[in-house]
Amino acid sequence: MSDLSLQRLHGQLAALDAASESYATHFVDVLTAAARQLGASDMHLVPATGGVEVRIRIDGVLQSLGMFPPGMKADIITRLKVMADLLTYRTDVPQEGRILDRQAGTEMRVSTLPTLHGEKAVVRLFATEGCYRYLDNLGLPPEVSRRLLALLGETSGAILIVGPAGSGKTTTAYACLREMLRTSAAGRSIATLEDPIEVALPGVAQTQVNQRAGLDLAAGLRALLRQDPEVILVGEMRDPITAGIALQASLTGQLVLTTFHAGSAAAAVGRLADMGLEPYVLRSGILAVVCQRLVRRLCVCAEDAAGGEALLGLPVARARVARSCPECHGTGYRGRALIAEMFTVDSDDVATAILSRADTAVIRQAAIRSGMQTCWHYACQAVEAGLTSPQEVRRVLGFVDALSDGRG
Repeated sequence: MSDLSLQRLHGQLAALDAASESYATHFVDVLTAAARQLGASDMHLVPATGGVEVRIRIDGVLQSLGMFPPGMKADIITRLKVMADLLTYRTDVPQEGRILDRQAGTEMRVSTLPTLHGEKAVVRLFATEGCYRYLDNLGLPPEVSRRLLALLGETSGAILIVGPAGSGKTTTAYACLREMLRTSAAGRSIATLEDPIEVALPGVAQTQVNQRAGLDLAAGLRALLRQDPEVILVGEMRDPITAGIALQASLTGQLVLTTFHAGSAAAAVGRLADMGLEPYVLRSGILAVVCQRLVRRLCVCAEDAAGGEALLGLPVARARVARSCPECHGTGYRGRALIAEMFTVDSDDVATAILSRADTAVIRQAAIRSGMQTCWHYACQAVEAGLTSPQEVRRVLGFVDALSDGRG
């Protein structure tokens, strides 16, 4: 862990001379270098009447660095737009671009949006190439990792990776592709359709969606199917048309990987049914649905919970709770851990629920009866092992757990 603290970073940024011609350049350089050192995933620059408020997301939680004055000679957000090759004279429309630091081997995505007080910029810092390359690097539950790895050898069917925004779905999808590249020795035709392409994968034909040119997800997927693919990654299924094409492809000889926004594995199946996909397509096309969440890991400064109310209603025998120290920047947490559940349709109970158009609760209970271990189950295991806290589990998974497996 770096000895850099949020307080020290604030001091470094506050010490810069806003009247200097190089203020904006130095501000962005210091901020981005420190954000990477702190392990941040995103930087938010929000305009306000008094300047620009800067926040960085560490371990999934936004931390405020405070308000900073705008540059008198050059604007901070304008500097980001120059680096990302965006139109600096257009402040009335959203824009998106990329910053590639070839020397450091890192990449960032810049997104701008007009607001009441000026342009807001959000910068996504992509993980370095060496991070999270394969499934065994992700920290998936062993049973989920083993079963998912086996399914990657299939020649048809769909594997859905679901969860809320920021739960690491794309990282898991890329790890799956790398596993296939590693085991197939270039023997499989692998192609992707993404919006945006986050990481370049040698040996994979990656296509970027281009709405202006008419290359949306549906059109791109139709074209991609004429390219003799064996494995297709669809960056995200966002609409019924794309979902329908992807699931049909999974029935006709392609292995399809895709991400999807859903709160649980069973809820993903329910959402697809609500989008108009026929039950027989879901039953026959889906190999598995992996739903994942990221929870923060407790720092070494954590203490044993007193029990009772400190357990927040979780059915655990023991727990630890976050405290504060310089190592964790006062948050009580350092790093994140992955919890996941894996839903398959290979049991008669689950298949019957899907074909009968049962609601999410019924499908979920059928999957649990067939042996699915839920995210709640793994979250409670993590709490009892002292990996995370009851407060963090409730922050990520919430307080409504009526659809759980009885463990919370």
